[in-house]
Amino acid sequence: MSAPIVILGVFVADTAYRADRMPKMGETIMGNSFKLGPGGKGSNQSVAAAKAGGDVRMITRLGKDAFADIALATWSEAGVVPEIEQTEDSYTGAAYIFIEESTGNNAIIISPGAAGTIDVPFVERQADLIRGASVFMTQLEQPMPAAVRALEIAREGSGVTILNPAPAAELPEGMLALCDYVTPNESEAESITGLPVSTVEEAQAAAEILLARGAKAAIITLGEKGALYHDATRSEHVPPFSAGSVVETTGAGDAFNGAFAAALAEGMDPVDAVRFGCACAAISVTRPGTAPSMPARAEIDALLAG
Repeated sequence: MSAPIVILGVFVADTAYRADRMPKMGETIMGNSFKLGPGGKGSNQSVAAAKAGGDVRMITRLGKDAFADIALATWSEAGVVPEIEQTEDSYTGAAYIFIEESTGNNAIIISPGAAGTIDVPFVERQADLIRGASVFMTQLEQPMPAAVRALEIAREGSGVTILNPAPAAELPEGMLALCDYVTPNESEAESITGLPVSTVEEAQAAAEILLARGAKAAIITLGEKGALYHDATRSEHVPPFSAGSVVETTGAGDAFNGAFAAALAEGMDPVDAVRFGCACAAISVTRPGTAPSMPARAEIDALLAG
């Protein structure tokens, strides 16, 4: 048995409300639709990695409630093995998402609940699992000290480390030096480096800064322009794939990161792994939702072969 992919991250239940407008304080209005589904970057990435063929362990904290049941059911269906703690002292994370019907614009409130209590001692209780990973990946939705400590522990093993620096935040000194790969999107890369990122050339300049700050390789996802892979010896622009009409782009970054991790765990060349991630993301955006939109391995292989 090869070593697993281990992901530290957050699960939240997405509660999405569509209405013509946002209510004023003290006002009640009628909505047009409601949808409840699984969310959270770490959780979405674990589903994407598992469906892409990876042996995945998901590390997080949940409450003991109906939203925790959604998390466990989502992971079970995708083949993700939960390595979690559940507490009655807090609740499973949730997100309120208001969507304006006419424009599709949204406003979001995230309450991480139990996942907001992920701390260094929690991470250290999972040290053997993290240290033994073939690929370890985390993001910035749980508290920063936990992410840093998990990367430090992963570095003690022989596996690959990935930081998806989302949502954008100021990174502590030395954090990027713990990363074999850092995978920001355009806005996250701009936030971290202070440089504009709207073209491949601008992405290369930002990637150079990420390498100078310690990352071994930077992968900047560029939406409809594909992705840039950049390390000390090569820089390659991977063009986007088209898998059909775009329905929803919300989970595209998570699809990319999960599939990229799965490809690396199989020993793919990193540029080929970026291509694999781009194919997964291209399929995911043709479907609604985040975790439910993640494609099966056979679908990704078929798009790559086409």
